[in-house]
Amino acid sequence: MEIGKQMLERLGYEVTTRTSSIEALELFRIKPDQFDLVITDMTMPQMTGDRLARELMQIRPDIPIIICTGYSERITEGKAKGMGIKAFVMKPLVMRDLANTVRKALGNEVN
Repeated sequence: MEIGKQMLERLGYEVTTRTSSIEALELFRIKPDQFDLVITDMTMPQMTGDRLARELMQIRPDIPIIICTGYSERITEGKAKGMGIKAFVMKPLVMRDLANTVRKALGNEVN
C-alpha cells in the first residue's frame, strides 16, 4: 500500500490510506464527499475489496473504485466491472499503468 501511495503522490494526487477495510468504510461513511476515487486491494483484513466496494457504492453510488489484486479466482475484471467497479489493476503496480487507470476511472481519458 505504501508504494501505491507514493506513486499516486508523485503523480500529484492527495492520498488517504487505511490498512483496515473497516476503518476505510467508517471514514468514508463520515466523509463520503471528501473522496474522488477509492483504490482497494482485493485482499484486505476483515473485509475483501469487492465487499468493501459494494458497501461504498451503497453510500455513494457514483464513487469510482479501482480494485488491485495479484491472482484471484474470487474476482475477475469482468465480474468487477459488472459490480460497477471502474477498473481492475493487477499487481505488481507499475506507475504508468496506475496513472492511466486512475485518469480513466476519474473520467480523464488518456491517449
